[in-house]
Amino acid sequence: MGVLIDPPVWPAHGRLWAHLVSDVSLQELHAFASAHGVSRRGFERDHYDVPAELHGALVAAGAVPVSARDVVRRLHASGLRRRKSEAPSPRWPGQELLRAPRLAPGDRVGVVAPAGVVWEDRLARGIARLESWGLRVQLGEHVFARHGELAYLAGTDSDRAGDLTRAWTDDGVAAVMLARGGYGCQRMLDLLDWRRLAEVCPKPIIGFSDVTALHEAVASRLGLVSVHGHVVTSLGAASLGSAERLRRLLMQPELVTDLLDGVPVGTLVAGRAEGVLVGGNLMLLASAVGTSISRPARGGIVVLEDVSEPPYRVDRQITQLLRSGWFEGVRGIVLGAFTNCGAPRELDAVLGERLAPLAVPIVRGADLGHTPTTISVPLGVRATLDADAGSLVLDRPALV
Repeated sequence: MGVLIDPPVWPAHGRLWAHLVSDVSLQELHAFASAHGVSRRGFERDHYDVPAELHGALVAAGAVPVSARDVVRRLHASGLRRRKSEAPSPRWPGQELLRAPRLAPGDRVGVVAPAGVVWEDRLARGIARLESWGLRVQLGEHVFARHGELAYLAGTDSDRAGDLTRAWTDDGVAAVMLARGGYGCQRMLDLLDWRRLAEVCPKPIIGFSDVTALHEAVASRLGLVSVHGHVVTSLGAASLGSAERLRRLLMQPELVTDLLDGVPVGTLVAGRAEGVLVGGNLMLLASAVGTSISRPARGGIVVLEDVSEPPYRVDRQITQLLRSGWFEGVRGIVLGAFTNCGAPRELDAVLGERLAPLAVPIVRGADLGHTPTTISVPLGVRATLDADAGSLVLDRPALV
C-alpha cells in the first residue's frame, strides 16, 4: 500500500505519539519522512515515532491512516517488522552477534574500496569468480580512484566512506565485499553514520587484513556477524578449495561446520573451549586498542594472523594487547598464518612465550590469513575449539 500511520494515542515524554511505517520498503519510508519534516532521530528499527501535532499534516501529505493493529499486521506481512533482537545494535563482547541472510544466485554484491588502491586486472579475476557463483557485482563509484596526495589510498576518506554507505544502505545489495586491503579503513570509520547503517536489514561484510578495522566496527556498532575471508582481488588468485570454502559459507552455510576440517594445525596448549569468534589481523587489533570500535577477546575464541611483520613487531603487538587487557577473559586462540614474518623458529618462540601463559586452549599454524588457500571465518558466531583434535566447530550456520 505504501506509507501508513496509526492514531496518536501512545504517551511518552508528556506527549502523544503515532507510528509512521511503510509496508513497501524502508527506503520509501525514509524518503517520505525526510520530505515532510520528520526527524531521522525518530526512527527506530521499522517505524518513526511522530508527535500528535504532525499527524494531520502527514495524512494530508499521503500517509494512510490505519489502526495500530493494522500497522503491525502489514509490517509482518511485508517482512519489514523488526524486533529489537533482530535489528542491528551494539552488543557486549562475548555475545553472539546477529546473523545476516545467506546469499543466493542472482543476489547483488556491492564491491567497494575503503582502503588501498585497487589493481583492475586482479579485481576483474575476483569479479569473474563471484559471477561464476551466480552472483551479480555492483562496483562502488570510487573503486579505481586514487588519493591526490597519498598514493596508498583509493581516493579521499569521504569518497571511500560514501561508497561503503551507499552499498550498505542499498536494499538491492545483499552483501558488501571489499575490493582489497592495504591501509585506509581506520581513517574513514568516524565518517560513517552508524545510526543510518543500523536502519537497514543486516548484510554480511567480507574481507580480511585491513578490513579487520571494519569487522571490529560492525561488531561494536551494529552487532553483526561479518566474514573474515578473501577480498575480491585475493579471491581471483585463491585456490579452488579456498574459494569453495568462502562460497559455501556465504551461500550454503549449513554445510560449513568444522572450520579446520582438512586443515592441519599444531597444539600449543591442549584443551577445549567454547566462545564467540573474534579477532583478525594482529596489527589492526593492536592499533585499535583504546578506540570506540575495539572488540576485546572477553568470552571469545580469538583468531590471529598477520603478514610481513618481523618477530619483534609481532611480540610488540601481542604485548600491547596483553598490557591493555584486551585478552582478559579469552577462552581460546587460533593462530593463523604469519606470512613472511621472519624465522619460523623465532616467531614460534614469540607466540609461545607471550600467549601460552594465558592457559587457554591454543592451536597454531592454521591456514588463515594472507595465503591463497586461506579458510574463511565468521566473526561473531559461537564455536567450540578442541585443541587436541584440531577442530573449530560452529554452533550454528554463520548466516541464516
